Amino acid sequence: MEHLPSILHELGVPLSTPRLLIAGVFVSIAQVSFSSLETATKEEIMMNQELFLRRRTKLHVPAGSGGATRAQVASAVKEVTAFRCVLSEPLIERISMLSAVELKNWLREVIRVLRRRSGAHVHHRPFYPDFPNQVLEATEAELYLNAVIHYHTLRRLPPSEQVRPAMLEGNFIHWVIEPGSVSEFEALLEPLVSSRTSLSEEEAADVGWFIRTYKNDVFRLLPDTIPFREIRALVGGALILHIDDDAQVEAFLEQNVETATDVLRVAIALHGGDVSLATAQTRFGKMKRSMRRKLLRLLDRTPNATEDVMRQAERWKRLAEVLHPGDYAEKYPRAFAAITAARRNDPPPSFGSRVETMLAQRQIAALTPVLQDRPGEFARRLDVMLRRATEPDAVLDAFAAVAAQVSSPVLLQLLAQVNAPRPLPLRAFTPKGALAKVFGTADRRESIAPQVLARAAQICENALIARFTLLPPLGRCFIDPALREYRVPLAQRAAAKSLRTLVRGSRLPMPDTRFIRLFLWWKNGRDRTDIDLSAAFFDTDFVFKEAIAYYNLKGYGGYHSGDIVDAPNGASEFIDLDLDVLVKKGVRYVVTSLNSFTWQPYCDLPECFAGWMARADTASGEVFEPRSVVDRIDIASDTSICLPFVMDLEERRMIWADLGLTSSPRWNNVDNNLSGVSLMLRALVHTPRPDLHTVFDLHVRARGERVPSAEQAQRVFAPEQGLTPFDTDLIRSEYL
Repeated sequence: MEHLPSILHELGVPLSTPRLLIAGVFVSIAQVSFSSLETATKEEIMMNQELFLRRRTKLHVPAGSGGATRAQVASAVKEVTAFRCVLSEPLIERISMLSAVELKNWLREVIRVLRRRSGAHVHHRPFYPDFPNQVLEATEAELYLNAVIHYHTLRRLPPSEQVRPAMLEGNFIHWVIEPGSVSEFEALLEPLVSSRTSLSEEEAADVGWFIRTYKNDVFRLLPDTIPFREIRALVGGALILHIDDDAQVEAFLEQNVETATDVLRVAIALHGGDVSLATAQTRFGKMKRSMRRKLLRLLDRTPNATEDVMRQAERWKRLAEVLHPGDYAEKYPRAFAAITAARRNDPPPSFGSRVETMLAQRQIAALTPVLQDRPGEFARRLDVMLRRATEPDAVLDAFAAVAAQVSSPVLLQLLAQVNAPRPLPLRAFTPKGALAKVFGTADRRESIAPQVLARAAQICENALIARFTLLPPLGRCFIDPALREYRVPLAQRAAAKSLRTLVRGSRLPMPDTRFIRLFLWWKNGRDRTDIDLSAAFFDTDFVFKEAIAYYNLKGYGGYHSGDIVDAPNGASEFIDLDLDVLVKKGVRYVVTSLNSFTWQPYCDLPECFAGWMARADTASGEVFEPRSVVDRIDIASDTSICLPFVMDLEERRMIWADLGLTSSPRWNNVDNNLSGVSLMLRALVHTPRPDLHTVFDLHVRARGERVPSAEQAQRVFAPEQGLTPFDTDLIRSEYL
């Protein structure tokens, strides 16, 4: 730390300043600035830093030749604080060892990453450039006429000539960035591929990046086993495409491809399709002979190939069109026979149809031993079995005998369901797939006796504790009670890219501020694209109060920056929320809604993202200030309506939604979708989901000792220290 005191002395900062430097320390910096940095040209290097920063809040600093001045180092630190980030003392010490050129190159890369993370990599210009003052001062007639002129001519108001005062700083938390080594960066891959639940699109891209970049060397980073079948397919497909060491690729496939459906998933991964098999058919392209032989050989060696192929007969028919199994009928006869059975379209009665028939006929006693052969299905059907059984204890006895064979994610979901209050205020369903949708209905099911629910919960807990007991000891552990508000990262395949890795339904504390500024940026797709940012207000009983949108620019403590209907070079819309005024008017929930008025799905746009800022004041600072951005989420779903997040003003919490809404009103705006918006709001609030406090508590009961404070603990589970809710890859690989 020999350089740090001299840097602080150069800036006139007392040495008694807290060790984690806060924003504002470097306000009086002069001399050298790196604010006008060029765009980085080495994409892969940027991606390294982007991965490291996003997954571990760390940055790598290469070995330097020295020579950077104290003022240059201080200026670099100041550049980073503009994005609500601060460099830790060890990281400042590391960059002090760089030369001036090395520091400039390192900082250029980091600033590029931070700009994209916060949404500052594009130009933000709202319709009313001096927002919110122009909206506040304009009459309803002026607002109306300006909108009509824009709709007919697509002209926008000229830039404001008024100089905006510097942003009034609030007492907001900043991200602290630590230094990270190459080995720490390389260790990011293993927990990703060791996840016991699905990966998001962003996480799958991270896995692909490692395989493309490290090539044959990636095998030293991969674990011995990959537990989740979808991830096996993603990795297997990427290895086939990018690795030239056939022996190692074959060894991986031999170990990880066990069923015909695994082979199908690998083929789908090779063509960029949905390996979860939840969405539409994949369009298969031509394959080289070597690839066809590889897939047919894998299929030929799988047990029960014909039965497994018939479960996905239509997909296998499409794949067979490019596989040409008849060319290798003699070499791979079992593969040829399985695909031929699918082509003949003679499926045997499915397990699912058999179970549904027996449930409909209430043949619970006969169905119980059938489900015991498939413990995971038993767990998923346990709720309905208990509702329809005349002897629920017999069903629970049978389930207890096989509960140890049920996966941890399924047991946790079942535990959350049986512990939920009955009847549920709303039954909500989120179908499997790449798009997060919600369907809901009233809970009119038969009731279950409280003692039956209590025993079902105990069976789940016992099975989980018995499993976790086999893992290494944790020692003394502290679990923050706040983790009850954070959901377990289970199915993440539909999760969007965001500034922070969040799980749908999690409730995060909002900064202590009076003003929130919502923002949206998009760029036209193939045609003119009009995306609308709206905020819908609901009271505590989910009764709609008001909406701030393009047709209602101000009211209820909310102000819209003006509607823009064409974005050839990008466009921004903003909404300011005065939380104190909203609360006084009886508003509890603020639902952020994005509507593609021109009906293009977000996935067809070059870029679209939204987020929110915490502002101490709305009139000071630029309209878009990166250092005030709390969350940013990429909008890329195959839908035209999206609800990214909800504000609970009574509890001052942000509820992460990341949901898509499908509807067909005459006009695609929030006012015509209130029933869908209200449904999703109630589903977010009322749907029981497993929380992280429960998971960590089970682990500590199984293999640790609970202590009352973080200072006494060897391992901490908390929102902001130790293992946090944002370490989703570690949670899924080590605690599920």
